[in-house]
Amino acid sequence: MDNKIGLYICTGCGIGEAIDADRLIDIANEDFSPSICKTHECLCSPEGVEILKADIDSGNINKVGIAACSSRVMYDIFDFTLPTERINIREQVVWSQPPADRENIEEDDTQMMAEDYIRMGLAKLNKVLPLEPFKSEAEYAESILVVGGGITGMNAAIDASKAGYSVVLVEKADNLGGWALKLYKKPSPAPHYTEISDPGVKELVEDLEKTSNIKVYTGSVIKEISGAPCMFDVTIQKGTETHDERVGAIVLATGAVPYDATKLGHLGYGNVPNVITHEQFEAMAKKRAINRPSDNTRAECIAFIQCAGSRDENHLNYCSATCCVESLKQAKIFKELNPEGQVYILYKDIRAYGHYELLYKEMQNEGVIFIKGDVDSISENGSGGVQIDTNDFLSQTEITLDMLDLVILATGMVPSTSIEIETEKIKKEADDSEKTDTQAKDAPLENMASGKILASNILNLNYRQGPELPELKYGFPDSHFICFPYETRRTGIYAAGSVRAPMDIYQAIDDAGGAALKAIQCVELSKKGLGVHPRANDISYPEFDMSRCTQCKRCTEECPFGAINEDEKSNPLPNPTRCRRCGICMGACPERIISFKNYSVPLVGNMLKAINVPEEFDEKPRILILACENDAYPALDMVGINRLQLSPWIRVISVRCLGSLNLIWIADSLSAGIDGVLLLGCKHGDDYQCHFIQGSALADIRLSKISETLDRLALESERVRILEVSITDFDKLPGMIKDFEDTLEELGPNPMKGF
Repeated sequence: MDNKIGLYICTGCGIGEAIDADRLIDIANEDFSPSICKTHECLCSPEGVEILKADIDSGNINKVGIAACSSRVMYDIFDFTLPTERINIREQVVWSQPPADRENIEEDDTQMMAEDYIRMGLAKLNKVLPLEPFKSEAEYAESILVVGGGITGMNAAIDASKAGYSVVLVEKADNLGGWALKLYKKPSPAPHYTEISDPGVKELVEDLEKTSNIKVYTGSVIKEISGAPCMFDVTIQKGTETHDERVGAIVLATGAVPYDATKLGHLGYGNVPNVITHEQFEAMAKKRAINRPSDNTRAECIAFIQCAGSRDENHLNYCSATCCVESLKQAKIFKELNPEGQVYILYKDIRAYGHYELLYKEMQNEGVIFIKGDVDSISENGSGGVQIDTNDFLSQTEITLDMLDLVILATGMVPSTSIEIETEKIKKEADDSEKTDTQAKDAPLENMASGKILASNILNLNYRQGPELPELKYGFPDSHFICFPYETRRTGIYAAGSVRAPMDIYQAIDDAGGAALKAIQCVELSKKGLGVHPRANDISYPEFDMSRCTQCKRCTEECPFGAINEDEKSNPLPNPTRCRRCGICMGACPERIISFKNYSVPLVGNMLKAINVPEEFDEKPRILILACENDAYPALDMVGINRLQLSPWIRVISVRCLGSLNLIWIADSLSAGIDGVLLLGCKHGDDYQCHFIQGSALADIRLSKISETLDRLALESERVRILEVSITDFDKLPGMIKDFEDTLEELGPNPMKGF
């Protein structure tokens, strides 16, 4: 298509006073010859927007460049159907630099920075193509699949149904209800918060069964799921029969199970007959008889041991959230059944958050004795009871409880996704997969992005990266615990309830609604061909030039979301509705066959080549910053908003994710004489910040392989640096950049200048 670019420069917000806008127009006309160049004192005003719309409607332009504020603001005002590039000369130029010296405008650093950003923006617009949303030829589905028929699953199904969506619910047990079926009572969510009440499973099942647009499969499992959002093909196994359903999105609500108490021999379980678990206590409570298992006599004195296997590096490192409140509830049940009975609770910390604090105080008032300390030993007391030796941290004394009839272990919560099914079938399939996939196994970045693949046999995804969901640090299949709850690393699959994180019934009910809404959002965006979180409403998607593909598998291995399958010849098979538009596959591809219409290796290459690099004797070094759009770029904006000053030598290009970094950008920039390249990405690690899971970590790995390229150019490796930045680090950024600038000053100018 012919480029008919309209460039519009705003002079408001101090821009016109700080730089020479007319000179920017001269630079644009000289280097790029836009069809229209205009300045306006306030482009975001109704008058300014009307000027833009009039030029667009006239057909005189087919691309729009807006040199004004950051793309992170006014995005709703400057939302046009034409390709639009926001050129940030407010936050990252005039608000973070001193005003230009108009007496020496040609050599002024602030003016030169603004001119470079104009060149870079127009260089990008020259290569951007009009966007068209992805549309599959396959039939799109809008129904929601809910896997798990417990409290969370049933609430998710009902909530989606109330929103007007049909639902398919699959439960492996013969009855709905899940873990709540085992409960005698639950803590009350309403005043008075000290009460306990019926779990309400029966009423919830009745509500669900009344709903006409919910199809329920009990006694069933998922045999296979293939496809992508709006095109998930689900095979459900019910006995000897199979049923096929097509759904648009999936809510995973398979819950959690108690930690295996047989691993807690040091707490007496399995060794001392009258040591039981929360689950066993609940079964006794349903019979309204709290008796010693050893002789079935009534228990008069009991003790709860908190964090049994939780917050323990040898078992579960994390807090399971509900154990303390469950012990308080069960202590209340015991006191109701035996008002004269004695209760001890041994704890590390009592975590009775929110209104549960009132239940905690109630049990103190009812005579429950709380002991903060570690359990030294548990043994039989010689008369059929239990003895606990412990130390009281508060009184600094050793305590022996030697007349206990019953000890209840508050075991932790383990997500169902991390329970491996030990069957010969799964073992054989895993062995076969390992034998036949040696090429993938030897890949340098294998599973870097996908994490550990679990063998829980719940979803049975027909995905290149494995049949189940990758896990977070503790085995929960969440995607981004900071910014995107519910969203797993498989687009269109949303975790809710205790399979996502330890939580109580009431949190799980809220979670069910959140996940159902996320699933609905995914359906609505995907059927329009738009991206979902975190680049929601993004029309672009990656396109593959298969004529140059070498079947290296880098894209299929490194995609954090399992969006790319493979055919029998190892050719990538992209699934655009699974794609999160991060561009990590683009950065991974050594042949550079993957690109977006508005984001590609050549496009960014043109931007960095548009930077005007002064000669060595000018003593004006240049630093290219490739900044992640999610944290680093907004942090740079925050520098300007807070009127902190940045180095005048930097030139910033926003990238979708640092994982989309292609090493050719570094080679090209250094070859062009740029003195240093600074990569600003999200924090990564166990408690990662990266919106695309492992993008910045992958960039770190790729950068470790660039020394050979730098050696070939006779350049020092110190000229390229990667830093982790969160948006809250904005006040540290000027110092971080200054430190890199000092390093470059020690190295001296790039010897490639002028070549």
